[in-house]
Amino acid sequence: MIAHALALIRNQVFGGDINPDRTAVLALYHDASEVLTGDLPTPVKYFSPDIKQAYDDLEAAATQKLLSMLPDALQKTYEAFFLPDDSDREHAELVKAADKLCAYLKCVEEMGTGNREFAQAEQTLRVSVDQLDLPEVQYFMTTFMPSFRLTLDELR
Repeated sequence: MIAHALALIRNQVFGGDINPDRTAVLALYHDASEVLTGDLPTPVKYFSPDIKQAYDDLEAAATQKLLSMLPDALQKTYEAFFLPDDSDREHAELVKAADKLCAYLKCVEEMGTGNREFAQAEQTLRVSVDQLDLPEVQYFMTTFMPSFRLTLDELR
């Protein structure tokens, strides 16, 4: 939903011309390989260049395995979702930004329930989100982020 929202913001607020539906579909499938690999925590994934490369290789192999498990008639269609090409660069940029935003929002929600285990991650991710050089992200943070800190009673 966040990736779709960022695409809509790009188009309707900043005059962009991106297909929000394509962005949403790519966001839906961007972690599909984790069905086979599981989700590796970000600090582990980026611990060293060697680990990052090994994980990228594993992710690519898992994606190919998933594709090979599909009926032949569907493989080409799903390949375009699992392996976006250069023409999807703008979409991929928004999907990556949405992924960071979602991780940050999860931390904010956990902190709101008193779960201090997310304090450091919230701070780190906030810096990461703020460093994204995308006006859509800044607009989202200014316009929508405050509501994620509200209680259910305050949302009425």
